[in-house]
Amino acid sequence: MMAVDAARAAPVIIVNPISGGHRSANEIAGRVALARRCAGARAEVYVTAGRGHATALARAAVERGTPLVIAWGGDGTINEVGLALAFGPAALGIVPAGSGDGLARELGIPASPEQALEVALHGRERRIDAGELGGRLFFNVAGVGVDAWIAHRFNTGQPGERRGLLRYLSLAARAGLEYSPRALAVSVNGDPVEAARPYLLTIANSRQFGNRARVAPHARMDDGQLDLVVVQGRSAGQASWRLRGLLGRGLEPGAGVSFTPASEVRIDSDAPIDFHVDGEPVHGGSSLVARVHPGALTVRC
Repeated sequence: MMAVDAARAAPVIIVNPISGGHRSANEIAGRVALARRCAGARAEVYVTAGRGHATALARAAVERGTPLVIAWGGDGTINEVGLALAFGPAALGIVPAGSGDGLARELGIPASPEQALEVALHGRERRIDAGELGGRLFFNVAGVGVDAWIAHRFNTGQPGERRGLLRYLSLAARAGLEYSPRALAVSVNGDPVEAARPYLLTIANSRQFGNRARVAPHARMDDGQLDLVVVQGRSAGQASWRLRGLLGRGLEPGAGVSFTPASEVRIDSDAPIDFHVDGEPVHGGSSLVARVHPGALTVRC
């Protein structure tokens, strides 16, 4: 019995080998060795082999009674692990290694892997909300609009292509020439809101996309609600001008920029809607519903 209890107390660490860009075999081996050295001999360390693998590994850990699962990767990896931990007792630890690391930055997780592992293993626990869009959970931000357009292209790059801020900015520049907003009908808590053809429509649980790009400066991860951010623009130039504060103090309300607290958002279109959850692209139907799940996830921070 004591052996079973000891096994249950051992953390599980799930490493995404391509978060932030493809890694060499030596780099991956180094991450695994560091994880074992920091977490102890009993820790279970796994390397993911593809999309969805982190969720399967985390679910297996939860079924074994593991109290702590550490996601070593970006927001997409954190999302996959969080799917398995949400609404349960196990805590999520984070070692940020992605292109933006929005959730890790919001939680104050150190960028250093050694320091992040220390926080994951010994930090305080905090309950945060989860959002849901189109039936998919998210913990940082989700969106329909230019952010979804970028997410779909960001995640379909060439094999070995480096992911990161520069590539994201390159796609953002392309969006000014190639992205065309579509007509949407949007309601918040049952009341219609002005959206028309939004250039950006983000549903935020935290303040930022990542890389300190603050799309919802007043959002909080534990207030039991989401923030709907709508940026309009008759042209890409006008919309880009309204988005100029993203990498500074954050977007501010004004002409063409609105923030609305929401427990539920409904988005309707005359065609299927592409969206993203925590930067992961999803093809949806012509109607999407977003809602909040208060205190759904325990994180170490």
